[in-house]
Formats: sequence, C-alpha cells, structure tokens
Amino acid sequence: MTDTISAPQALAPATAPVPQKLKRSIGVVGGTLLTLSCVTPASTLFVVVPDLFAGLGTWTALTIAIGSLLCIGVAFCYSELGTLIPSAGGEYAMVSTMAGKLAGWLVFVLSLLVVMIVPPVIAMGTADYLAPVVHIPAPVAGGAVMLLATLAGLLDLRANAWITGIFLVLEVVAAALVAVLGFAHSERGADALVHGSVAAEGGGTSTVTAMMVVSGLAIALFVTQGFSTAVYLSEELEKPRRNVPRTVLATLAISTAVILVPVIAITVGAPDLDALSAGDLGAMVTAWSNSAVGTFVSLCVALAIINAGIVMVIQNSRVLFASARDKAWPEPVNNALAKLGRFGSPWVATLLVGLPGAAMCFVNLDTLYGVTGVSVTGMYLLVAVAALFCRRGAHREKAAWRMPLWPVVPVLLIAVFAYILTQQETRYLLWTGGITAVATLYWALYLRPRQDSRWLVSIPEDAEGEDDAEPEALVATA
Repeated sequence: MTDTISAPQALAPATAPVPQKLKRSIGVVGGTLLTLSCVTPASTLFVVVPDLFAGLGTWTALTIAIGSLLCIGVAFCYSELGTLIPSAGGEYAMVSTMAGKLAGWLVFVLSLLVVMIVPPVIAMGTADYLAPVVHIPAPVAGGAVMLLATLAGLLDLRANAWITGIFLVLEVVAAALVAVLGFAHSERGADALVHGSVAAEGGGTSTVTAMMVVSGLAIALFVTQGFSTAVYLSEELEKPRRNVPRTVLATLAISTAVILVPVIAITVGAPDLDALSAGDLGAMVTAWSNSAVGTFVSLCVALAIINAGIVMVIQNSRVLFASARDKAWPEPVNNALAKLGRFGSPWVATLLVGLPGAAMCFVNLDTLYGVTGVSVTGMYLLVAVAALFCRRGAHREKAAWRMPLWPVVPVLLIAVFAYILTQQETRYLLWTGGITAVATLYWALYLRPRQDSRWLVSIPEDAEGEDDAEPEALVATA
C-alpha cells in the first residue's frame, strides 16, 4: 500500500471477488465521436468562450492557443498512462497506480467536481439558444436537458456513439458557419490577435496584460478539457494500446481547430471591441447574415449542449461505477453503483449523476466556472506527477504507448500548472481547497484504516497482454 507519492513496484492479485467489468464495444471512430462530443466544441464556443472575450478581448485566441499547447503535453501523459492503465476510473486509476492511493483519491475528488458541475452549468445555456423558437426559463431547460441525457446514458454505448456523432456534425457545421461569416466580415487585421485590447467598463479600451492571460489559462484549459474522456472509455475501447492514444491526440487536434478557428474569425469580424467583449455571438451571427441563419446556428448550439449532456452523463457514470468497483464507499453503496443494466451501462450510477444534475440547474452556480478551472488545473498537475513514475518498477517493461521527451514534458507541466494555480482568485482556491480537505478527512478516517478492503483500485488484466485478448479478470494495485 502506498499512501504517499511513490511508485508501486509490482501489482498484487486482488483478494476480493472479481468485480464486473465493462465490455469492449467501440473502436477508435466511436471513441473519438464520444470524446469530441464531451469537448462539445460548439457549446464551449458559445457558452464558455464569451466569458474569455469579456476578460481578455483580442487575446482570447492567444490564450486558448497557449492552453492548447499545454494540453499537448497533457495528452501525452494521458496517452501513456491510459494505455498502461485502461480503466473506467480514468485519472484516479492512473494516478493511484503510479503515484499512490492518496494522490489518486484527490484526483478522483477533483475529477468528480469537474464532471458533476459542468453538465448542469452548460445545460442551462440551452435556454439562450432556444430563444429564437421558444422562451424557456434557464433552469427548466437545463433540467430537461439533464433528464434527456440521463435517459440516453442508460442505452448501449455503441448506440450513443451514433447519436452523439449526428449531433456532433451539426455543431461542427455551426462552428464552421461562424468562422466563414466572421472572416467574410473582417473589421480588423490579424495584428489584432497579438495586441491585447478589451473594452473598458466605463467606455474606451483597456490593455490586456500577460498576467491576465496566465489567470485565464485555467478556463482555457477547460475549453478543450474533454479530450481526457478517452481514458474513461479505455476499458470499453477495442485494442486500447493503439486506440487510446489515437483517440486522445486526434480529439485534441480536432477540438482545438473547431474552437480556435471560429474564435479567430470572431476576433477579426466583431463590429467593435464593445461587441467582442460583450460576447453575444448569436447577435453577431445575425448581424453578419440574417435572422434565419442566426436561428439555425442557435438551434445547432442547443443540440450541441444536449449532445454534451449525453456524453458527460456517460463519462460521469463510468467514474462512479469504477469508484464503486474499487470499493471507495460503504458496501451497500458500492453494490448499487456497480450494477449494470440490460444494455451494459451502469444504470444506478447513471441515475445518480443525471438526476442531481437536473436538480443543480435550479441552484445558483455563479462561482462554479472558477472552481472548475482550479479543479482541472489541479487534476492535470497530479496526472503529470503520475507520469513521472510511469516508467518505474513493474511498469518499465509493460507494452504501452510511450510519450516523446519524457520526463521533460511532465516536469514542465508540473511547474506551469503550479504557477497557474497561484494566479487564480482566492475564493475559487478556497472553495476547491475546502472540498479537497473534506475528502482528505474521508480518506484518513474511513478509507485508509480499511486499506485491505477499501479503495482497491483495479485495472483490466489484459492491459498487460495483447490488445486482441479478451479481458477475463482485474488486478488491484498494491
């Protein structure tokens, strides 16, 4: 048992009965569609990016580009760790195995914060983009989206890959249309992208500083954060050693292009800095074209948000399923969360994610973007720490995809993410730190004293064999 940041030297057999495991039912195309849908480029572009425009103005594209470059290093870490540890537990399974169970528990808490907060926040944005057709209060629209996503999450994963694939095409079309219209109505040259200006509150313009960009990187990392969904699906991906890195890296590249190109187009095409900083993208699209095109784009965005809700519920339910399978909770809770339905999905975990998410749509969530940004940054930092240990002991000789420039990449990521955290608002750090402190107490008072029967992080046995082999059992980390 390792409670501190150290690498286990061997994998010991699990003493508990073999838990249920998810079936391998999707290939790299289905996995990429599901993962791209979790990034949800169009809803990110229309719901999250406007907040960046409000604070960073013409340097929004630069900030997203820097965040995407950092995510390349993160994707390398995820790809290597994901092929070594192809588990539905995602980050927490990887970090627990490589850096110790306490570190893995903290990553689990941070990832749970992200995956529980983001879906209802984004779902409430549906109301704004249904407005051209019907006016619905934001909480009601968000709650309906979460309920629909929950029903879809109970279906077979292969069916969901096709559903989300269709929605994904529509949102990519909407993003492409925004890019074309923005470039066709350019008001300023490309030099605006390297001169940081934002509309001031009292009128006029204000200069964007480098420190403002650094502070904005936490949200910029969140913009493409969904590429990590591939490791949550790694237990259900066929041939994970090959398909996990392909899915992670391809998703990051595609999502960055789908988001960044329209952001550049909006920056050069906005009528003025006031309109850019206001971030009303629907109004800009209508001004560039007509109300019919504006309505079409708005409806595509609404579908994109529904799509994101479906995929996020799928992802989040897998996290809870894996935590129950790994004995993170009292036994009655573990038994309930680990149940699989007729379609092979963890139905109790799916309901536990979706129904509270619908209820959260009626709660004031003003600070949750800030908490999410801090959580994502902290989670990436701990994943990078785990990547430092991925070539020690029993893992040195295991067949896996290996990142280039190791260990330089994880070391640089640790330094950068630690610095980004120091630049975040104190209240967001306090909220996230308080939740993490409570989780640490749960670890110290409940999990650690029961280390032989609780938090037995498991990985599929076929991770050590050939990709073509069918998984028959699980092994637990020592």
